[in-house]
Amino acid sequence: MKFQEIINQYKPVLVDFFATWCGPCKMQAPILEELKQRVGDTASIIKIDVDQNLQVAAQYQIRSVPTLIIFKNGEIRWKQSGVFPTNELERLIKENL
Repeated sequence: MKFQEIINQYKPVLVDFFATWCGPCKMQAPILEELKQRVGDTASIIKIDVDQNLQVAAQYQIRSVPTLIIFKNGEIRWKQSGVFPTNELERLIKENL
């Protein structure tokens, strides 16, 4: 499935734009794993390596990593850079169900 197809889903899609060399990105990874357990199939959570997906990163104006974006039906519902706790991300996903 292509990126556009994934973000065009009816359910919320949390995209983590990250880089392998990024320290805060490594801190965000286990938080996203826990979030996936909490939200189950109500939302999709995907990771996009900005160094391997330069076009997508440029399209969404990713200037720092990690940057998290919640899409629904292809629209950006929320976008923020930095590390976020599980509870905050879970709340944001539920607001966009």
